[in-house]
Amino acid sequence: MEGTHTEHLGHRLATIRDRLEAGMDRREFLRTLVTGGYAIGMAQFLGVDDFLGADDGEVPIVTALVRSDPDDPWSLEERTRTVPATWYAAVEKAFELNNLLARTAFTGYLGSAVVPGSYKSGAATVSVGISGGVDSFRETFGGLFENVSLDFETILDIGDIEETHEGFEPRTVTSVSNNDIPGGVACETAESIATLGPALYDPETEQRLFVTAEHAFEGGADPHGDQLSLPVQGTDSAELGTVEYAHPVEDIAAVAPTTQLQPSNVIDTPSPTRVRGQLTRLGLADLLARGRELEKVGAMTGHTEGKIQGIDAVTCFTDDFCRHGQIRWGGEMDLTDGDSGSVSYYTDPEGDDGDILIAGFNNARTWWPGQSYVWGVSAYKLTESYGYHF
Repeated sequence: MEGTHTEHLGHRLATIRDRLEAGMDRREFLRTLVTGGYAIGMAQFLGVDDFLGADDGEVPIVTALVRSDPDDPWSLEERTRTVPATWYAAVEKAFELNNLLARTAFTGYLGSAVVPGSYKSGAATVSVGISGGVDSFRETFGGLFENVSLDFETILDIGDIEETHEGFEPRTVTSVSNNDIPGGVACETAESIATLGPALYDPETEQRLFVTAEHAFEGGADPHGDQLSLPVQGTDSAELGTVEYAHPVEDIAAVAPTTQLQPSNVIDTPSPTRVRGQLTRLGLADLLARGRELEKVGAMTGHTEGKIQGIDAVTCFTDDFCRHGQIRWGGEMDLTDGDSGSVSYYTDPEGDDGDILIAGFNNARTWWPGQSYVWGVSAYKLTESYGYHF
């Protein structure tokens, strides 16, 4: 059955390529891809040359947005690679099913995530957290999409999270003689400590912003009111700026600099790193399919790394709303109170030594039996929702 499906996809791709070479214009190309079963997101980003360059049975995907000039944050360009058409089709169907689950919001639904299989498998799974009613879920959604399976985790008691700083000392800067402040170090609100992310860019205003977790501000960050500061070893804290934008659902607060101190695209990692861009949703899927790991540097737990466990995740564990576009990775010991606001990242395989690609933010971790991961909003979700990028 799988062989027949693969042959059908290969034939369909070959037919589209033949028509392209015969003079199909771009509008017809996009329409043909969409009606042929390929996601509009891919069709919008990819050019004709990318599509023609792939072998039959393969499709090109955009895996990252990367700066062509490392020093110019506005010079983003798309990076592509080719993947098996059967795998791509299964992953896109899994995204559809995951979105359907979140919109349906069955009683007992606590969240879900897409778990792409290996390229060889040509399959994908949607992992579902549920407090009950598994049989009803299976009857309603099981077998809904070809090459996509459902994996249920029954979660009976989430309880209350208990986090402390015990055993950790925050990573603070030694001085502010250099006005560029790296990510991965401690920052302070009036109420708590969090981790400073690398520079976040707003294309609409062309601002370079500090960024950290919104929940670090008790009661929620107040734009144009709340302040963010920087602990400095051996001296008083330095002012970084005032909250410009607060996004409680995504759990990020963007802070406009008000002094000479500026956000940097460097992260204070064990070896020098520089942010070169960010991963797309399919870029994360590609990493998971190939068994790659993400890394982070938090103000409390420092540098850790771990496997990606799910992407495009929906989490409904902590509030009266659900968070979309989340990443699940690593384990619960990779994050503690004070690490929120750190970013997960992946070494750029095509960049210069020390270049990295941002996957997303780290905002919380599991604390109930049976599951162990860190979660936070993906970089691509922030770009889709607000235009921000790294």
